Amino acid sequence: MSHIDYSVFQLINHLAVSDRFLNPLMIFLAEKAQYFFFAAILFYWFYPKPNNRKMIVEVILSVCIALSLNGVIGHFYYRARPFVAHHVNWLIPHARNASFPSDHATAAFVIATAIWIWIKRDGWIWLVLAAGIALSRVWTGVHYPLDVTAGMLIGVSVALAVHYLVVQSDKLNKLIERTIGMYESVEGTILKKTNMLRKR
Repeated sequence: MSHIDYSVFQLINHLAVSDRFLNPLMIFLAEKAQYFFFAAILFYWFYPKPNNRKMIVEVILSVCIALSLNGVIGHFYYRARPFVAHHVNWLIPHARNASFPSDHATAAFVIATAIWIWIKRDGWIWLVLAAGIALSRVWTGVHYPLDVTAGMLIGVSVALAVHYLVVQSDKLNKLIERTIGMYESVEGTILKKTNMLRKR
């Protein structure tokens, strides 16, 4: 498996030489595209559409669980990054920490999947962007294909599992709705005070 993984890594990473005109895009995806997902969380939270906030609560729960799983896996199984173990086309700076699984791929896919569950049309766009991030992490030499594949599987599985638990559990549903209600109560109070100050 590791031999196949490294062979596929070489094929993708060599594109940084043969198709170097795409390197700026891949560097951007590898380093900056994750911020689109953080912006998406804020956008959907404040966009006035039914169930958006419930979706974002699921997103945040899923991200926390998925990245915690990554931390546990990385603690018990250390895999050196490609640029540490091999001569690679290394396009972006990165710490020499554990390579498996990819946090970037996990976070991107868990958010994209959680959005896809609720809003299919938007979700497909986010899944394509998540795939671009996963590819770019191999292209730029900081992950093996198996690292990003594992991240994808963890992200997708956790998002689906969290949604299933929320749907099946009345108590969890009520807790989420109560939490959102408390937030909206505070938000409404702040907005009222802000409007009153503006009118003075």
